[in-house]
Amino acid sequence: MQQEKNYNYPTNRFGQLWMRLPLILRSILLGFGVASIGIGVWLSLFSNFSVPWSVSIMGVFLVVYWMYFSGSWNPKSTKVYRQICFRKTRLDKFVWPWALAAGFFIILSLHFGWELTFRFHEFQPEVFKVASYLNDYPSWMAWAIIVMASMVAGICEEIGYRGYLQAPLEKKYGPVVGISIASVVFVVIHLHQAWVGGISGMIGIFIISSMIGYLAYATGSLLPGIIAHVSFDIINFSYWWSDVLGTFDRKPIGITGVDNHFVLTLTIVLLSFVLFFVSIRKILKRKEGRRVEVQMELEV
Repeated sequence: MQQEKNYNYPTNRFGQLWMRLPLILRSILLGFGVASIGIGVWLSLFSNFSVPWSVSIMGVFLVVYWMYFSGSWNPKSTKVYRQICFRKTRLDKFVWPWALAAGFFIILSLHFGWELTFRFHEFQPEVFKVASYLNDYPSWMAWAIIVMASMVAGICEEIGYRGYLQAPLEKKYGPVVGISIASVVFVVIHLHQAWVGGISGMIGIFIISSMIGYLAYATGSLLPGIIAHVSFDIINFSYWWSDVLGTFDRKPIGITGVDNHFVLTLTIVLLSFVLFFVSIRKILKRKEGRRVEVQMELEV
């Protein structure tokens, strides 16, 4: 119980009832709830207000959302807990480049992973282009929606799933369990999306989610993962889910045979995975070095 007290949970009646739930269930419910609040507000605004009003109002809401769930605002009874779940830590100058590099390799893994998938199975735009309505908007309006939708998904899902869901589980059960449970939930909440497809799609989502979760654990911060998530969703919305930035028109290798594009795509995917773990290793070595330095200073 001492571990839980350090989280500074609420001490009111509701908080006591809440604390009786198993930690895994609490984390899943809280992570899903935190993520769903922001996404739900965006969907409501987008459905009822035109651009730029929906985008402008949502921008203001995201600032309020960030300030509250990062633990920057009261109430004091949950402030420490919110800061822990948000992974509110300052990254040093050494970690930032490697964290951004790891995020970049996540983006490459996802984008070229899609391309590799559709060199085995034919791309079906009628199924995959779930945001094709963006094709009918003026360019400035389409991009405003794409950027805001990507920011909402990147910020709210990372705070919810890699923060409020994964962080408490990491502290009690370790990173493997925390990342795995968060990634399974992340797959489940995306199953209603037509672009997920079958087993291969679910495995792909799980892998990308695990990579972002590992990045959050290694850096102790949500910021690199948020940057990566927003970036690859901009690509998804503009290229994979609509035709704003173009479309994929390569045929499967069963028709074309193994060509240069396939070889290059496979190479990029494999290198992205390798370089991602190289970047994470650099971050973890720095983290361990800092821990040893602090320990030595305390002993002096």
